Amino acid sequence: MRFLVLLIVLTFPVLDVLATLRFARWTGIPMVVWLVASAIAGLVLLRNERGSFRPRTLAALHGGQPLMRGLLDSGRKVLAGILLILPGVVSDLIALLLLLLPINLGASFAPQPAAVGSSFRVGRTDSLEGDYHRIE
Repeated sequence: MRFLVLLIVLTFPVLDVLATLRFARWTGIPMVVWLVASAIAGLVLLRNERGSFRPRTLAALHGGQPLMRGLLDSGRKVLAGILLILPGVVSDLIALLLLLLPINLGASFAPQPAAVGSSFRVGRTDSLEGDYHRIE
């Protein structure tokens, strides 16, 4: 099993560069232009995600957004940025597929205000009602 994983890890970059050479020959775009453009796109994506990760996580911790959806969204953007930086067309296509995943679309994935997940209270009080007894 370890040999198979090692084989995949070592052969993927080689096959990816070979596919990029073929793609460059087919489209007429120089390979260097494709690699530099995808690396710049990956760096820009990582820089934007670095700037938006902390405020989004803090908002989720304060109850402004669901926490796991934000972490999943940030994780897929970081992984897509790393795949864009890696040289090759196949890794770029995988990165684009990751970015196109509909994770935050629809009403169920939309950011929700803090009051949505809290319990319904008619008379808002600052104290909790209940009985107290010590267990020893």
